[in-house]
Amino acid sequence: MTQSFRPLLVGGLTLLLFSLNTVWWCSVLYLFVLVKWIVPHKGFRRHISRILIVIANVWIEGNSFIFSIIHKVRWDLRGVENLSTAHSYLVVSNHISWADIFVLQHIFKRRIPFLKFFLKQELIWVPLLGIAWWALDFPFLKRYSRHFLEKHPEMRGKDVAATRKSCEKFKDYPVSVMNFLEGTRFTYQKHAKQNSPYEHLLVPRAGGVALVFSSMGDYLSSVLDVTIVYPENVPPVHFWDLLSGKVPHITVHVAVLPIPGNVVGRSYEEDAGFRNEIQKWVNGLWRAKDRRIAAIKAGGELSAEANEAP
Repeated sequence: MTQSFRPLLVGGLTLLLFSLNTVWWCSVLYLFVLVKWIVPHKGFRRHISRILIVIANVWIEGNSFIFSIIHKVRWDLRGVENLSTAHSYLVVSNHISWADIFVLQHIFKRRIPFLKFFLKQELIWVPLLGIAWWALDFPFLKRYSRHFLEKHPEMRGKDVAATRKSCEKFKDYPVSVMNFLEGTRFTYQKHAKQNSPYEHLLVPRAGGVALVFSSMGDYLSSVLDVTIVYPENVPPVHFWDLLSGKVPHITVHVAVLPIPGNVVGRSYEEDAGFRNEIQKWVNGLWRAKDRRIAAIKAGGELSAEANEAP
C-alpha cells in the first residue's frame, strides 16, 4: 500500500515545491516588470532585462535543486563540455514531453544563456505570462501566410523585418533561442497519422528555423542540436511521470553545428532556393537524430557518460 502511494507523494511534494519556488520568484520578477513597463528609456530597460534574466536563472536553479534532492535520476550527457554563456545559440530538439523543457533548463543552466522561445505576436496578450515574456525579451513573431501575401504583396518581407527588429536587442547580450522542430510532442498515434519517414521522430517543420536564421543568423554563434531520450520509458512521457519518479534515466546528446551560410534576410515563403536549402538541412539533421536515438535505445551510445550529473 505504501509503495503504491509513493509516486503520488513524491509527485505531490515535487509539484508543491516547484509551485512555491515559482510563486516566490514570479512575485520578485513582477516588481521589476512593473518598473520596466513604466520607464521607457532603452538603456534603463536593458539593465532591468539583465536583472530579470538573473531572477529567471535563479528560479531554474531552485527547481533543479528541488528535483535533485527528491529524485535519483541517472543522467547520461554528451556534448555539453565546451559551451559558453558568452555565446549566442539556436537550440533545436526533438520533443517527447513537457518534461523536455525542465530537462533543457536543468542541463544548460550556467552553460549557455537563458533559453528563450520564439512566440506568436498574439501571445503577448496572454494574462500574466505575456507580460513576463515581453519583460524577459522573448522574441515575438509577426508572420504572414502565403495566402495573405498574395492579396497584400506590399507586405512581402515585412514579417522578417519585424522579427529581425525585435531581435535587435540581442546585440546587447548573448541569447539562446529554443525551437522544437516537430511542433508537438511525440506519440505513436501522431507518428502513424503523419506516416513519418523516421522511426523515432515526427516530421520536422523547417519554417521556424528558417525565420530564426533569416532574422538573426548573424547574431548566433552555433546551432545546438539536442537529442533527448528517456530510455526506460515508452512514449508518451508525461511531466507527471518526471515529478512522480517514474523517469529513472534521461539521456541527452548535444551536437554543436555551424550556422548555414547565406541565410540572413531571406524569405522562406518567397525564396524557393532558400526553402529547399533549409528543408534539406533540417531533414539531414533529423535523419542523423533518428539514427542516434536508435543507437541510444539499443544501449550503443553514451555509455561512457553514465551517471554524470548536470
